[in-house]
Amino acid sequence: MAVPFIDLKRFEPGFMDRWMEKVRHVTENTMFVGGPVVADLEKRLAEVTGAPAAVGCANGTDALQLALRVAGVGPGDRVLIPDATFWATFEAVVNVGAKPVTVDIDMTDLQMDFDLFRKAVDEYAPKAVLLVHLYGWCTARLDDFREFCAARRIPLIEDGAQCFGVTWKGRAIYADAWMATTSFYPAKVFGSCGDAGAVFCSSKELADRTRLHGNHGRVTHYLHGVIGWNSRMAGLDAAWLDLCLDYFDARMASRVEAAARYREAFARMGNVKYVAPPEGCGENGYLVATLMDPARRPAIEAKLKEQGIGFGNTYPSAMSEQPGARGWSAGHVGGDNARVLGKSILNPPLFAYITPAEQDEVVAALKAAMA
Repeated sequence: MAVPFIDLKRFEPGFMDRWMEKVRHVTENTMFVGGPVVADLEKRLAEVTGAPAAVGCANGTDALQLALRVAGVGPGDRVLIPDATFWATFEAVVNVGAKPVTVDIDMTDLQMDFDLFRKAVDEYAPKAVLLVHLYGWCTARLDDFREFCAARRIPLIEDGAQCFGVTWKGRAIYADAWMATTSFYPAKVFGSCGDAGAVFCSSKELADRTRLHGNHGRVTHYLHGVIGWNSRMAGLDAAWLDLCLDYFDARMASRVEAAARYREAFARMGNVKYVAPPEGCGENGYLVATLMDPARRPAIEAKLKEQGIGFGNTYPSAMSEQPGARGWSAGHVGGDNARVLGKSILNPPLFAYITPAEQDEVVAALKAAMA
């Protein structure tokens, strides 16, 4: 049995009928950009996440750029980012005119190393920090990051593109962030039917500034208070997301159960190294992180392909070794854990409503590939 890495077509009974009704509603009322459907979603997102305010935007990368602009980051500034993340984290810093400083990761949770982060603050005096919650969980040192940045008055922006639904010590992870962002790219745990994103803000004032920056700096229709950006959420994306929120708990529970099932199987196999979320962090089942011997990974991947088993390498290289980083990076702090991770990581198939039979097929194929 072939098993894809991701399958986005496993809709619940009645879902498509409800979606067609929403498409008709948005179309008949020409709510194509912004409007009541987006405002309603923003209100619901704030309620679901516990964040004081949520601002929709065009995509997750724009969400990062908007948060950076609101934090006052601009040309000549330095921003700390983890060396293991998606390129958008690096790219967003550069696109507001600043310089990224990459900080190596802690291999116990695959997140930014807190001790190296403190060293980087002393060495580079950053204007802001982008802390990425990678793989659908967060760092075991989240409280330390938040308290340190608050004490030093360094804006801490939490890149939560992969962590919608994640909890930290029983609370939604966005609830206590100064500013956090997310991506609603379709492949996410909570994804849209196109590109979309959001910024979660700890105050109405931050939300108002974020919305201003994302709508051409517009104070009134033809009066512009700042140099802004065009990053407005589409009505159809908002309608899709609003509908999917009705099903989100079941979809996430399915993924979390599947992630736990994988780890139980890997523990029984004994020869598969994997990383689990740290204590206190409730995952959302976005990805499962197994670590292969870099010398053996290509052969293992080839055998999985022969069996029709999908997999991911999220992400195959560190930010500090990306060709596009040359000339833009302001420095690197730490060793090469992120680079080792890139050469080791292998993510098995994981999506909402993956079946135990499909997972058994994946585990059997991986066991044979590693024999």
